[in-house]
Amino acid sequence: MAALRWGRGAAGLSRALRSPGRPCTTTKEGILDGLWGPRLNSSASPCEQERRKDWGHVELLEVLEARVRQLQAESVSEVTVKRVEVARVPADGGKAGGTAPPAKARVQPSGAWARKLERDRQLLQRQQALLKEEARGRSPLPAPRPKPSVKAEAKAKGRPKPEAMGKAVARSAAALEGKAKHSAGCVLPPTEPQPESQQYGWMGLEPQQGTWEHREWERLQPWETSLLPCLPPAASPPPGSGSSAQASSELRAKEKAQQNRLQTFLEGCLATGQVGLAHHMLVCYFTRPRRQRLLVPAMFNTVMRGWAQEGSYKELVSVLIMMRHLGFAPDLLSYTSILQCMGRVDQDVTTIRRCLQQMARDGLQLEQLFSEESLSPEERAALLRAVLKAKPNFRLPQPCPQVSPVELLQEVYAKDGPVSYPRLHLPLAELQALFRQQLHVELAGSMPVESVEKVSPTQEILQARKNLAALRKTWEAELHSQLRATKANLAQRSRRGTVTLYPFLCVLPEEELVQILLQVLFSLPAQGEPFVHTAHRVALQTFQRHILRQRSCRGHLQALEQRYAKYLRLLASDTQVAEPCLPRQHWEALGPPEPPPPQPWPLLELLLLGKLLLETLVQVTRLPASLASQPTAGHSVPVLFHVYTFRGVRQIGLLRPHPAFVRLVEDSKASTLTFEATDMPMLCPPLPWSSSQAGGFLLSPTKLMRSIGGSQQHQQRLESCPPAQLHGALDALTQLGNCAWRVNGRLLDLVLEVFLDKGCARLGVPPPVSEAPRPPLDQLAPDTQPHLKAQLRQEVARCLKVAREMHGLRQEALYRLSLAQHLRDRVFWLPHNMDFRGRTYPCPPHFNHLGSDLARALLEFAQGRPLGPRGLDWLKIHLVNLTGLKKREPLHARLAFADAMMDDILDSAERPMTGRKWWMEADDPWQTLACCMEVARAVQSPDPAAYVSHLPVHQDGSCNGLQHYAALGRDSVGAASVNLASSDVPQDVYSGVAAQVEVFRAQDAQKGVKVAQVLEGFIGRKVVKQTVMTVVYGVTLYGGRLQIEKRLRELPTFPQVFVWEASRYLVHLVFKSLREMFSGTRTIQHWLTQSARLISQAGSAVEWVTPLGIPIIQPYHRESKLVIRGGLQSVTWNSSVDSSQQPNTLKQKNGFPPNFIHSLDSCHMMLTALHCYRKGLTFVSVHDCFWTHACDVSIMNEVCREQFVRLHSQPILEDLAAFLERRFCREDEDGAQAQGDTGHSAKLLEMLRAVPQKGDFDLQQVKGSTYFFS
Repeated sequence: MAALRWGRGAAGLSRALRSPGRPCTTTKEGILDGLWGPRLNSSASPCEQERRKDWGHVELLEVLEARVRQLQAESVSEVTVKRVEVARVPADGGKAGGTAPPAKARVQPSGAWARKLERDRQLLQRQQALLKEEARGRSPLPAPRPKPSVKAEAKAKGRPKPEAMGKAVARSAAALEGKAKHSAGCVLPPTEPQPESQQYGWMGLEPQQGTWEHREWERLQPWETSLLPCLPPAASPPPGSGSSAQASSELRAKEKAQQNRLQTFLEGCLATGQVGLAHHMLVCYFTRPRRQRLLVPAMFNTVMRGWAQEGSYKELVSVLIMMRHLGFAPDLLSYTSILQCMGRVDQDVTTIRRCLQQMARDGLQLEQLFSEESLSPEERAALLRAVLKAKPNFRLPQPCPQVSPVELLQEVYAKDGPVSYPRLHLPLAELQALFRQQLHVELAGSMPVESVEKVSPTQEILQARKNLAALRKTWEAELHSQLRATKANLAQRSRRGTVTLYPFLCVLPEEELVQILLQVLFSLPAQGEPFVHTAHRVALQTFQRHILRQRSCRGHLQALEQRYAKYLRLLASDTQVAEPCLPRQHWEALGPPEPPPPQPWPLLELLLLGKLLLETLVQVTRLPASLASQPTAGHSVPVLFHVYTFRGVRQIGLLRPHPAFVRLVEDSKASTLTFEATDMPMLCPPLPWSSSQAGGFLLSPTKLMRSIGGSQQHQQRLESCPPAQLHGALDALTQLGNCAWRVNGRLLDLVLEVFLDKGCARLGVPPPVSEAPRPPLDQLAPDTQPHLKAQLRQEVARCLKVAREMHGLRQEALYRLSLAQHLRDRVFWLPHNMDFRGRTYPCPPHFNHLGSDLARALLEFAQGRPLGPRGLDWLKIHLVNLTGLKKREPLHARLAFADAMMDDILDSAERPMTGRKWWMEADDPWQTLACCMEVARAVQSPDPAAYVSHLPVHQDGSCNGLQHYAALGRDSVGAASVNLASSDVPQDVYSGVAAQVEVFRAQDAQKGVKVAQVLEGFIGRKVVKQTVMTVVYGVTLYGGRLQIEKRLRELPTFPQVFVWEASRYLVHLVFKSLREMFSGTRTIQHWLTQSARLISQAGSAVEWVTPLGIPIIQPYHRESKLVIRGGLQSVTWNSSVDSSQQPNTLKQKNGFPPNFIHSLDSCHMMLTALHCYRKGLTFVSVHDCFWTHACDVSIMNEVCREQFVRLHSQPILEDLAAFLERRFCREDEDGAQAQGDTGHSAKLLEMLRAVPQKGDFDLQQVKGSTYFFS
């Protein structure tokens, strides 16, 4: 137990810290090497083993002596601990003879010390017995503290104060007395009687004869067994006792934060192979009474797992001794580490059997050991090795196939019935080659991509690049040196028992940390970035790279490659599998589940680490005077400046680059852009989602559910629900990610032409910042009137705002087009995950099909399909839909319009930039142009039905939120307005609301209302569309007014002086119209809102489970602040997702209706995706807009309608009310409200049982509705 030795000597820890990231060899030595005799399988010579044994005796004596001293000062009076005679180190260093201790000192134990300590032990036992007899005769009040003897008091006065761990190891007897607070984990449990299941004799109490601990007890030397009983109970109660429960909430929060920091520190030590340092820190806390109460079983389990991984059995036992001393019984994780370590050191079978018997007495099952998901394959193998040695007939529990309990998914997983799962168009060999390419990208962590904005290098550009390269080389060396010095300083503080950031700086090599910092430096915008956000981003990137390195070990990569090669046989075009199945099912059948990635570091540690790294970057990076805009007598200037500004009423710190550095970067005209591996599409099919943390990218960590601001509530809900309950969501996300894409090369060329020619805002191609409006530069006279100065300031602010927006849009387009150019002529995939409502999104943020019109037009299916008999008609209808010209016309009229405009369509396809440019007038011009090109190729082919089309065809829901509300309430009027009912022509709800608003306006105009008269002729579909669309998603009157104001400002002839008054007037009319047209919708919204209000006022966040079994919880809480003071600036992190805070009632009640509807439209999409996959269709979606090949639109429409009817045939509102009642309304067995509840719970119960009544609309009509999705 090297950490115990480090408590006195710095040499051991310094040797361990000399090579960060590697296991410490000195941890194989220590006190327990002497305590339990020579190490098994040790390669040391007999003399060396004897030397270590003697040295261990001295160390054990020292720590035991310190422990006795500590308890003497705290609780036991009149106890005299005899001095221990320890020979000093000879001046010759031991060369003349004798046994030398390891490291730097030589100590020879005296021969009479054992007898003296035996007498002390007997004296202590007699005094404790007297104290117990006195306590029996007194009242239950605590006895007064006995006055110490004169001798003990004199010794206490002469005793020096405790010093930090890390002093010299060899001490004289006088020095041993002075170290009262330096002890080790070899101590006894409490003296109170314990249950039989908790009497672990080998951890300090003498075990019963025949137990498995008895063998460990017998391995102790006789003098050691005589010493152990003399140690008194622990100085402080374990966490969770009465004293802790009575502490204030602030104190508990502070202790919780300290516990989180310590636990994260220990895990960081294990991740970097520094188990000895983790053990040392645990001992430091254990031996200090004020810190001891912070220890929890998870901390001991963490260190035990580290020792088990290294096969250090004696060190592991020492941790168990400390754990038992605090009253903690070993749990399942403890036994997992014990048996794993036994398997590594080849422990004898008798000890293993007795350990298993003790585990059974504790009520733990052997099979439970192997249910721990965090075990790596190596740990699982070592554990199994130990178990098989004691029980040769043991067999691992085979996981039985789990069937989803969700009723809506029974058809998806049914074994009977026709199944035609789609396969990729690529052969197995090519897919394996793509896997290796993707693996290379993720191992690198980032990927350079050539910029489409590159220019031919001139002399000035080359000089700027040369200067930047020289500066970068200098900064790399200085950052490397500074990080090394920082780590050395933090390591020294860790040796003194302080929790620091040292292990977090060791998770990555210094070279990689330097590259992360420089990448941040070169990506900072000229206007700067908030310091706290940059710090969080740097730390999060460090954590992700750390996980990537953990998964990059050779054994893991080989296992992944072998398993993935077998998985590809399900997808490849030239292979077959025995039985068709879903990708997740096939992946699970290929092997055990992968261990989940480490838990994210706490927010505090992330901010501290990011702050430290950024401060290092600011301190090191400097510009020479020759490159600065204003040379300062040869002095260099900082590259980064820290300034303060205001965002609203908040003052925030900005990290802003020096203008000279910004100009230098701009002058260099960088030819490449660097993207993180997770920001790029994948070059091979993603891993199938098999759990909430396994799926997506090959190595890079990906979460099933995106979190907001670091919230962990969603992940906890996912991990707590049965795995089979998530099968629907897992399989739907896997299906969406398995769609192969390619870039539309011809369209990309046209977009690049416009992009490099100063862009075109009308076509959605952002112009460069050079085209931004220039602020007025005229100097105002001193006597200028104040209102003119104010106007000038407003104009300058407006111009700067427009310039910032243009810069952001331009950079976004640059990233998208550079990635498209990089992926030209390649096949790629977009892994998906979902937000907390269940809505799905592609993981790569810059290039996907959820973007703008331009982003969608650049993508097409990599696998094409023949158009078939009706495919061309669907292409034409899709083209007309994209133009937005015939939205209220039936399908046959749209098809006739496409045929009539065929000349313009062909002209747009053949001469897009020089012809009549009909496509530029469409609502979605780039998608329209892409469809024109596809239609032209199809009609010009010899056989249009045989033409292989790659273009996705869309079917969009008709105001999908109102469709779900109308189905929930069976509202006949509302259902007809949103095309749930069959009709010959499509119903346009936006035009209907606009017509109703016009009726109200005309009535007010006749009454002489001025604003109503001004609005005559201006109320149209476009003015009210956005507000109608978003009102079902919770938009307020204020938000709706802003939407209408924006639409009115776009009308060139509308008098702008009436914009505010007219928008305020119109939003009230829109809400009034919706109440009349969708009465059932408003009733459901009110019920949801009031239920959420009562739940949140009771102190709980609203949560529910979707019809597909996805647990949802709203992360809206009152704002909390995390403040870190000192350094460059005090960092304040404002969070509204802290689950320890009270819920934000306003956000909870306003967010529940739209979030609930979003969860329903996500369920509908997932059901459609799974059934389309079962039928062999290619399917992707943009929320309520479904995409597939032109030839499969009819099949997708049929599936879409069937699944909508099946979804809403469930008692959704009734199930929701029942769940909320079980979750938030506690009742006793007689049905009465639980004691202590207020009338709040009764109101909630009354509200939940008043489920809105349904109308008489027949859901089966949806199956015959042509324009439900069209």
